[in-house]
Amino acid sequence: MSKAAKSQFVCQSCGAVSSRWAGKCPGCEEWNTLIEQSAGPAAVPGTGLAKASKGRVIALESLKGETKDAPRIATGMDELDRVTGGGIVTGSATLIGGEPGIGKSTLLLQLSAALTNNGYRALYFSGEEAVAQVRLRAERLGLADAAVELAAETNLTNILATLAKGKAPDLVVIDSIQTLWIDSLDAAPGTVSQVRAATQALIRYAKQAGCAVLLVGHVTKDGNIAGPKVVEHMVDTVLYFEGDRGHPFRILRSVKNRFGPTDEIGVFEMVATGLAEVKNPSELFLGDRDSASPGTAVFAGIEGSRPVLVEIQALVAPSALGTPRRAVVGWDSNRLSMLLAVLDARCGISFGQHDVYLNVAGGLKITEPAADLAAAAALLSSFSGVALPVDHVYFGEVSLSGAVRPAANMTTRLKEAQKLGFLEAAIPARGELDEKSLDLKVHRLSHMSELAVKLSS
Repeated sequence: MSKAAKSQFVCQSCGAVSSRWAGKCPGCEEWNTLIEQSAGPAAVPGTGLAKASKGRVIALESLKGETKDAPRIATGMDELDRVTGGGIVTGSATLIGGEPGIGKSTLLLQLSAALTNNGYRALYFSGEEAVAQVRLRAERLGLADAAVELAAETNLTNILATLAKGKAPDLVVIDSIQTLWIDSLDAAPGTVSQVRAATQALIRYAKQAGCAVLLVGHVTKDGNIAGPKVVEHMVDTVLYFEGDRGHPFRILRSVKNRFGPTDEIGVFEMVATGLAEVKNPSELFLGDRDSASPGTAVFAGIEGSRPVLVEIQALVAPSALGTPRRAVVGWDSNRLSMLLAVLDARCGISFGQHDVYLNVAGGLKITEPAADLAAAAALLSSFSGVALPVDHVYFGEVSLSGAVRPAANMTTRLKEAQKLGFLEAAIPARGELDEKSLDLKVHRLSHMSELAVKLSS
């Protein structure tokens, strides 16, 4: 009588394995993430584990030696090339995450069509939509005549067999990685074991065939890519497609790139014919400014290597609640709480009886500490009811002592502001600055109290 197959419980968040079920994962302490799976070994196609080997001795090399730049495929989309560091590297694996409906499939379909128009071969495997649905999207985007090869398939074995037949493609799009499944694994699609094995097999194919593979990843309610974190470590590049559905702007942000810079962004605008590139995002984010209203300040920021000017809006209103409200969109709420405490303790301006609302215009999300000074200027302007000058920009990090700390790339920020017609800037007192190349007037601030006195006078 054969023994029953043993089972184990695998966490769908961190991949930890437990011999029995528990409400909380012992590894990441997340609740209700343990799912029962078969513990029997399975040979996954394409992973190289189907046959056991004794191993071989590998040659060791020194650090010194000639290296060549990674070969790249220019996409023809300047914003995408900027984010990836000059184009998609052949033989690389890229993971793109974003909220549902943000435009991931639209971007990848436009990319596939652009490559085929330049003579490359692109394959698009859709696991969430039928072929007819993808064709309808292509017609809306005006891409129906592009030579993109399309299939609706979720079985990884069939996908690998298709890729092995005929000439190797230059680009393979998998939409999405959570829908793929391998019949040799006793687990549902989207589980840790399925996602990890499918990703490993596709990366192995990309390295062997010299083909660029783009994987679409679902995101959780927290905005992180769903599935095990190890998937982000396995791929070469991780991109996040961000944006607010209430705004037409979309931000493609690089958070990991083995072949280029990180924290680089590309800006797109969602129009009727798909995603259009935005060459000058500063003009776009500042296009609808209301200069007569108090509570708005222009922040000169840096996203990757690109200077971006964006409007920060603040509203301070008397509160009828015992605990005043604090609402933030596009900025860190903890940063706002810290800034309000500094204004209270170091400048004598209390917001304890007021509701505070802060918004970054255009749907952009700012993580840079240098936005502190612009946010403080917007708050003080709304609190006093005095509008800030329309030709002023602000940037600088505020410490808990109230001191204004220097920011990086100060000259680059001010040159972008000068190009857009700004005449004055409030910046940190310290920090390197090439004033000879600038025509605008610079106000150096060493403490937050100087800004508070200036705005109240």
